[in-house]
Amino acid sequence: MQNTLRFLFIFILTLCSLSAPAQLLNDPASLKNVQNSLDKIYNYEFEEAEVFMHQVQKKYPNHPVSYILDSFVLFWKHLPIKDNPAKSKEYIHKLDQCLDAINKKYGKNSLDPEAVFYTMVARGYMAMMYNYKGEMMNAAGEGKKAYNAFVEGLKLINKNPEFYFTSGMYNYYVEVYPEEHSMVKPLMLFFKSGDKALGLKQIDNATKVGTITRAEANFYISHIYLKYESRPDKAVYYTDKLVDLYPRNPLFLMKNIESLLLAAKYEQADKELASLKKNTHGFYPVAWRTFQGLMDEKHDKDDAAAQREYLLALKTPHDDQYTKEYHAMAYAGLARIAARAGNKGKAKDYYKKCLGKAEYRSLIKEAKSFK
Repeated sequence: MQNTLRFLFIFILTLCSLSAPAQLLNDPASLKNVQNSLDKIYNYEFEEAEVFMHQVQKKYPNHPVSYILDSFVLFWKHLPIKDNPAKSKEYIHKLDQCLDAINKKYGKNSLDPEAVFYTMVARGYMAMMYNYKGEMMNAAGEGKKAYNAFVEGLKLINKNPEFYFTSGMYNYYVEVYPEEHSMVKPLMLFFKSGDKALGLKQIDNATKVGTITRAEANFYISHIYLKYESRPDKAVYYTDKLVDLYPRNPLFLMKNIESLLLAAKYEQADKELASLKKNTHGFYPVAWRTFQGLMDEKHDKDDAAAQREYLLALKTPHDDQYTKEYHAMAYAGLARIAARAGNKGKAKDYYKKCLGKAEYRSLIKEAKSFK
């Protein structure tokens, strides 16, 4: 659910730029400013992003897209925003302002396509926030209101390359999500069927031809190859591009190192690990401690050093959205070390704890196969 709703988050932002009123859509300079804003935000250059955003806001005052971009800045600047009550409140306020702007521009409960669209945008962001707060029923309710836009997007893939990403994500996740969460299978009967192979192909196309969706397409296809497809070698291709495009983004750096380690590209991972260790706050310490454990275990063959790092990682808080899997990886590492030491019972205990955290299919398979 979390990944699906985060996808909804970028999906609606993308459409916000693509489906803006005709005057903005036919204004190349303003569209370029929107794109420049996104590139600066992804690279953690928030002041520079504000310069481009101001130009859009000046030319189109009180336009819904401005409030959406404002919320996007808040999302990345205070990642994970759910942990900052004041900024979470400001974030929701921006969404309320967006809804007010819609009502003023189109009238309350307007059936104008653009009014319906911008309402979906704001509701989609709210769905993401409910998800982060653990209010899953509210999140699902808000997300459901945006479902029709997903289906419409499938029809628009030949009209704009940005829809390769949205269509690909829909085609993949509508199939894989019920596989992972059997309780939602009855609900998925009401959704249009997808195609995982086609979805991957479409997302890959988005990494090549997308402009607004390029970064998210690279991020999500790498995540898919890590979590579901168990192909870290393929994930590396996309995370390498992300760190090249956005060298100041620590989240992208974190995922790149993870991909490299799981693909056994240890020397390249080691070079980047030093940069990640500079991030001593937030959810990054649990990541680099786990990564150091993997380096010690897999590359240096030093079980004692690896064990120390894994234990330190488990004492370091994780974030359910971004770093929960690293605790699972640490438990799996400790299990492998225990098994090599001949302590089968301890290894089983660690793998059991791993299964309590793991979402990656490769880790789950490893833990379940241990006898």
